[in-house]
Amino acid sequence: MRQKLSLKARALRYLAGREYSRPELLRKLGPYAESEDELESVLNWLLKCGYLSDQRFADSLVHRMQNRYGNQRILYELTQHDLDPDLLAECRTSLSESESERAIYLLQRKFASQEVTPELKAKMYRYLAQRGFSSNLVQRAIKNWIAENHPE
Repeated sequence: MRQKLSLKARALRYLAGREYSRPELLRKLGPYAESEDELESVLNWLLKCGYLSDQRFADSLVHRMQNRYGNQRILYELTQHDLDPDLLAECRTSLSESESERAIYLLQRKFASQEVTPELKAKMYRYLAQRGFSSNLVQRAIKNWIAENHPE
C-alpha cells in the first residue's frame, strides 16, 4: 500500500525533476494542499532553504530553449511564469548577445546541404520566424549564412 505524500515531500519530488517557478509550483501543489496557509508555508520554506529559485528557474528554461528558439519565444515563455521584471530584463540582455549566432546555427543544422533558391530562402525565413526570431534578425541571419556557406 502506498503512503500519501506530504505537501513538502511532493514539492521536493517535483523540484528533484526540474526547476519550477513559484507560480507554477503553486498550481501543481494546489490540489494537494489542505489550505492556502499550508501551501504558502511550504513555498516559503522552499524559498528559505534555497530549493525554489526564480533565478535558477529562468536560467534553466533559457538553457533548455536557447538552442531551438529565438528571443521572442523564450521571453514569452518566461513572462508566463510571473517572474520579476528585473530578472526578465537580465534574461533579455543575455539572450540578445547570442541570438544571431543561434539563428545561424539553426540554419546550418537544418539547411546545410541544400542549394540556395528563392524557395529555400522563404522556407528559412518561415523556419526562424516560427521559432521566435525577429524579422530583421532573420533577414540578417539568412544573408550571413548564405555568405558563409555559399560564397559566389
